[in-house]
Amino acid sequence: MSAELVNGYIILKEIYYTKDHEWVKIENKDMARVGITDYAQKNLHEVVYIGLPKVGLLISKMEPIGTVESIKSVSDINSPLSGQIIEVNEKLIDSPELVNKSSYVDGWIVALKPKILSKESKSLMTSEQYAEYIKELLEK
Repeated sequence: MSAELVNGYIILKEIYYTKDHEWVKIENKDMARVGITDYAQKNLHEVVYIGLPKVGLLISKMEPIGTVESIKSVSDINSPLSGQIIEVNEKLIDSPELVNKSSYVDGWIVALKPKILSKESKSLMTSEQYAEYIKELLEK
């Protein structure tokens, strides 16, 4: 996967983003993988716990699907798409620090089966849009 570095934050080109700093990689029409961005994990600092949802859970777009707890705070992880949770990253139970070490690869949170992918994906940000969004946040 190709990446862009924006003020020290890694942004992957082949995935989509939300303004709440979740990413979604659409692997095929029946599966999308979700996690938190490099920007989110760096701002949380040391992740110490990830609260994961149950497999089979039906979720709506931007509904909380879990929590990420760091030494600084606790934040909700929201789903970028509506659908059903089909897999959770169980490695995070014993090794939540994977989110800090590899937020886009080993630190993914859930995989879901999207319900209305073609419609909902249009409201997600591309890597270029997310890069501009990060730049705007950093200027404030």
